Amino acid sequence: MAGLDALSDARRAQRRDGPTGAGAGQGDRSRGAYAALLTLSAVDAAGYSVIAPVLPEIAAATGAGPTVIGALVALFPAGMILGFVAAGGAVRRQRLAALALAALALMGLGALGFVLGDGLPVYAAARFVGGTGSGCLWLSIVFSTLERWPRQAYHCMSRVFAGYSVGGLIGPALGGLGGVRSPFAAYLVLVVAGAAAVTALVPRSRRQRFHPDRAALRLPAFRLAAAGILFAVLVLGVIEGVLPLHLSTALSQGQIGLLYAAMSAVVAAAAAAAGRYPPLAMLAAGTVLACVGLALTGAATAVALWIPGLAVAGAGVGIANTGSIGVLLDAVDTERIVTAMVVWSQFGIAGYLVGPVVSGPVVQHLGFAALGIVPATAALAVGAAWLMTTAKDG
Repeated sequence: MAGLDALSDARRAQRRDGPTGAGAGQGDRSRGAYAALLTLSAVDAAGYSVIAPVLPEIAAATGAGPTVIGALVALFPAGMILGFVAAGGAVRRQRLAALALAALALMGLGALGFVLGDGLPVYAAARFVGGTGSGCLWLSIVFSTLERWPRQAYHCMSRVFAGYSVGGLIGPALGGLGGVRSPFAAYLVLVVAGAAAVTALVPRSRRQRFHPDRAALRLPAFRLAAAGILFAVLVLGVIEGVLPLHLSTALSQGQIGLLYAAMSAVVAAAAAAAGRYPPLAMLAAGTVLACVGLALTGAATAVALWIPGLAVAGAGVGIANTGSIGVLLDAVDTERIVTAMVVWSQFGIAGYLVGPVVSGPVVQHLGFAALGIVPATAALAVGAAWLMTTAKDG
């Protein structure tokens, strides 16, 4: 791992200045663009986390069990994968602001499905459309960040993940408003705010050029980063997709929203703090914490244990997110990261898709006490990729 460690040292030396520092941009315009990107990150995350407290309400109204609810949640990441493919052309043409606006339009349309529609078929279509917009918005945010601050990429992306975690706080709070329509109607207000924020993304006179390079996919460090993000987002998918049915045995919809909002605050703080430390260490620590926290929350039946369990799991998700992208940025030059970033993102969303789909049948047949099996299995992939990277580097 010596090669990766050396690259990490160089990255840490470069990231001392953020977007408000001398190397990050030009004054107020740079700060405005950074604030806009953090706002868009929060809007994006709120779009997929708003549904978590609403799931028990949907299950009660439709008679759906954990397997069907897990499949409904999985349609959002399925749409995101389509969004990644659709957004590729806009990234190569550097039409990032236009891409963000198109993404927000799709996300607003998806929210309208819950406000104006009714029943599982409408909800399913709405989540898929919203997910497609989310995939487009993610790539717009990532490449807008890399375009403006390529030398501070790890530092800036750790803050972007923190912005996503803040959105993960806002989403459950909206989801706790009650019913199905009200949370998504409130989310539409955020989408409008996001569209206003896009106006701050003024194109730079000298733009960072991005090029596809499939050779990056053969790097052992890329495989480790991909396994890491798949794990982190899988855990998040399990927490948001199936776990609310367990929590609803003792908590109301509003209380679940409050608990998830508190967990998201932990995720945000952990993601931002992890940007100060070596990515490899953060990926390892985050993987262990997320496994322990989710296993505890699933096995416990008392609220007093759910709270620390979700706090530990949330810290693990935030740390692993930042560590994973740090491994990727250390291994692949920013100019040729397009292919690697798109595929890495697809691995992450595959985790968000697989998490609810797999954990639904697990808890339906074995109970929530067996929920820890799901993250533990995904953690094995991280460990295998780590060993392969170590052997190759050695």
